[in-house]
Order: sequence, then structure tokens, then C-alpha cells
Amino acid sequence: MRLTLKIWRQADAQASGALKTYDLDGVSEDMSFLEMLDVLNEQLQGQGEEPVAFDHDCREGICGTCSLMIDGQAHGPEVTTTCQLHMRSFRDGQTITIEPWRSDAFPVVRDLVVDRSAFDRIIASGGFISANTGSAPEANSVPAPRDKAMRAFNVATCIGCGACVAACPNGSASLFMGAKITHLGELPQGQPERGTRVVDMVAQHDAEGFGGCTNIGECAGACPKEIPLDVISQLNKDLRTALRNGH
Repeated sequence: MRLTLKIWRQADAQASGALKTYDLDGVSEDMSFLEMLDVLNEQLQGQGEEPVAFDHDCREGICGTCSLMIDGQAHGPEVTTTCQLHMRSFRDGQTITIEPWRSDAFPVVRDLVVDRSAFDRIIASGGFISANTGSAPEANSVPAPRDKAMRAFNVATCIGCGACVAACPNGSASLFMGAKITHLGELPQGQPERGTRVVDMVAQHDAEGFGGCTNIGECAGACPKEIPLDVISQLNKDLRTALRNGH
């Protein structure tokens, strides 16, 4: 395959960025999208140019590190992570535009790399449970209804990649936050902090500069782990209950 790549280049957080065009030949349809970028970077280094900076780690769709807007879609045209997107999803001769996540809460560090530490601060504000130190308790010592356990397990698959924020016209992180609150709120171990958790996490979310949710649904459509939109309803319900109870 021969491709034309329009890639956002930005030297650092203070620099002005712009799209730069590259031609790339010899791309196999069996390559992953990140492998294609590896080939481009080898070409650039051979030409004495600075390689394109982009985030990656496990390349197995688990860690949530890879984060690219591809032709205006978070993670590209398939419902998967960027690292699991393959070049067979594109056609020979295609022009592909590659940009970083676009959100005030995710400032660009360099090229396609953004700072997503805002997510870490949201989790630190309340995304945890009380647990005694020492050996881990037996998993079955605290019974949980199967439907609640399965829902908690399903929404816990959120990998914090930030696609929901990048896809949302408002730049809201409500799907991410709803997944974490629902995951912990469905289990008995998550009940002691349930009220303070949601209040503190929403306050941190707003302080980080994320926008409000208006139920457009782009977040769930872009989520590579298919977190359902109803976790935002759970988030709002928990918040109303917590405020009513004086948290």
C-alpha cells in the first residue's frame, strides 16, 4: 500500500503545531496502525528527520496508552484501540490525517502525545475503596449478586484511554468517570465511600477543565471497550443521592 499521511507535528507544549504531509510506500495490510508509524519513523530517521512522537506501551489493547485521532475519529474507523487497528481498514492511495486527542484537559506534550494525568487525579480524588493492609481477603468472603458482579466486571474493562473525551463535542469525561463509579458502586466493598467518592470525583473532573455531559453519545460510540452510556445515568443518580444526603 502507498499512503499519504498528514500528521500533527508540535515540538513541545509551548510551540505552535501544524499538519505535515508524508508519503509512505510498502505498507502491508497486515501491519497494525502503530507498526505503520514505526515504518514511517524508520524512514524519517534514515532521512535525518525527527521521528513522530506517539504514545504506546502494551500494543495489545489493554493499557489504554495509544491515543490518536485518525481521520477525525478517536482510534480510527474500527471499534478498537489504535494499536489493534490494522492497515487493512484503509485502502491503497488513501490520505490519512492523524492528530492527538483534542481537549483542554489533555494538553499536547509533543506531536501526537498528550498529558492525560487529569484522569489520574480524578481517580486519586475518590476512585478507591477502604481496604485493610495485610493479606488479601478471600474473594468469595463478601457475597455479591451475580448481576451486580457481572455489571461491575463489564464496566471495569475501561482502560482510561481518553477516547470518550476526544470524541465528545463538550470534552466531557463522564463516561470514564461513570465507569469507575459504577464499577465500585455495584460491589459491597465500594459502599463505604460511595457518597464522598462521586462528589469528590465530579469536583475534580470539573476542576480539570472537562466539559459537561449533554447525552450526545459520541463517547460510547468511540469507546474501544464498549462501555455503555447508562453508566452516566448511574453517575448522575449517585451524585444526586450523595448531595441529598449531605456529602
